[in-house]
Amino acid sequence: MLLFPAIDLKEGKAVRLLQGRMEDSTVYSDNPVDLAKSFESQGAEYLHIVDLNGAFTGKPVNDEMIRRIVGSVALKIQIGGGIRTMERITELIELGVERVILGTIAVKNPELVAEAARRYGNRVIVGIDAKEGLVAVQGWAETTEMKAIDLGKAMKIMGVQSVVFTDIARDGMLQGPNIESTVQMARETGLSVIASGGISTLADLKNLQAEAIKGVSIEGAITGKALYSGAFTLREALEAAHFIPRDGENGNGREGHVK
Repeated sequence: MLLFPAIDLKEGKAVRLLQGRMEDSTVYSDNPVDLAKSFESQGAEYLHIVDLNGAFTGKPVNDEMIRRIVGSVALKIQIGGGIRTMERITELIELGVERVILGTIAVKNPELVAEAARRYGNRVIVGIDAKEGLVAVQGWAETTEMKAIDLGKAMKIMGVQSVVFTDIARDGMLQGPNIESTVQMARETGLSVIASGGISTLADLKNLQAEAIKGVSIEGAITGKALYSGAFTLREALEAAHFIPRDGENGNGREGHVK
């Protein structure tokens, strides 16, 4: 299972929000470039970036910082937040971003998602953010009447292969991810799922990895606040994401070994 340390950008700084509320943010770094370099030095291969300002306004705000991060590390970077045109998708891919994450536009203009998937394949993925099972858009400020599972099924038909699935109620709360909903998303849609929101312990990562080992299409997990708060180190998280349980053991056990 892949591990994606997260950098959420707000006005050029790395922050974390509680349940997606822009007014309830904590600044963790004034220099996200150094943060990305630190993740790389600790063994990360992937990085998840969100332009929070872009997610709320629908237009890029943190491009200068994004360029600096992309140019400073060899990490495979996926980025989301306010990406709502083909021009913007192309711009980010040409900049060197590995994958772009489409959120609001998947609901507002699914035909664009289909076109992007045809053009760029799995370099285009969709972010599905759910609140009580319903899709939230516009930086989580608006909840729709569409079920998250139904959006996932529609995206699969559009040619999308992977999604980032976030339970908003868990995000930034350190209460553990919604593993049941994550597994349901993977099984009922046929999509490869990256779990996001609420990861607070190494056991959370091991439990997600255990589902992946059982054949559930969980591609990876995103972790942010737990890293910043010191709940575990990135090296420990990387080990947990590759945890192989022994017979009769689950992710809460102390035994096991790393690939």
